[in-house]
Amino acid sequence: MSGELEDLTRHINDKISSIRRVLELRSLAQDAEKRKILLKVGQDVLEINGLLDQLEKHIGQQRYMLACLKELDEFFLEDVRDGRHLKDNTPAYMPRKSQPVTNGLAPAQSKTSEIQVAPEKDQPRKNTHNPTREMEYITVQEFDGIPPYMRGRVTHGQLNAVVQGINAAVTGKYSILQQSAKALSSASRKLHQRFKDEETKDTKGHFFVVEADIKEFTQLKVDKRFQGMLNMLRHCQRLRELRGGGLTRYVLL
Repeated sequence: MSGELEDLTRHINDKISSIRRVLELRSLAQDAEKRKILLKVGQDVLEINGLLDQLEKHIGQQRYMLACLKELDEFFLEDVRDGRHLKDNTPAYMPRKSQPVTNGLAPAQSKTSEIQVAPEKDQPRKNTHNPTREMEYITVQEFDGIPPYMRGRVTHGQLNAVVQGINAAVTGKYSILQQSAKALSSASRKLHQRFKDEETKDTKGHFFVVEADIKEFTQLKVDKRFQGMLNMLRHCQRLRELRGGGLTRYVLL
């Protein structure tokens, strides 16, 4: 109770002091010289109020810009985290800048290293008009769209490893086919002739391989599991089969 009484007394005293100052200023305003000074002070107060309003507005803009910069900083940090995640989790089958994407296998893994061609001076120029076709890798979305009964326990990386192997076989096969038989070694000429014998009118203009090519140019096991992954690639419209003459030809789409 005493505290409230003290607050009330203080409030009344402040009001009395304000009234006294107003009365003093009123008496001063009757003097012409002092009135000019008061008017000048009033104008200065108005200008100061205007400057304070501008300062408050500027501070508000700076706070908004700071909030935007913080949001942008979080956005870039998220991009950096995503980039690091991609770098640390890049699948082994993805092409690297330092590794030429030709056959998808190390030279020691490919049997084509055993096949020698004639000296370079006897080789024809590289045919730039018939580039070798390569199968595109399976995306995560495509892999998830494969029916579970067909997919089984095969992983996304394992399926793309088969894609890599098929690309290696296609590259190895057509790198020989695109050369003149006269410029090839004896072993390569035999392969060249086999490739020609396996062509039909239905394969004209298309790139294809057979099981013998997979075994020749890759280390993939052509077994029941491999056949299951070929079914998945057909489901994803990466290849189709052409049968005839006792052979199954896997044609790239």
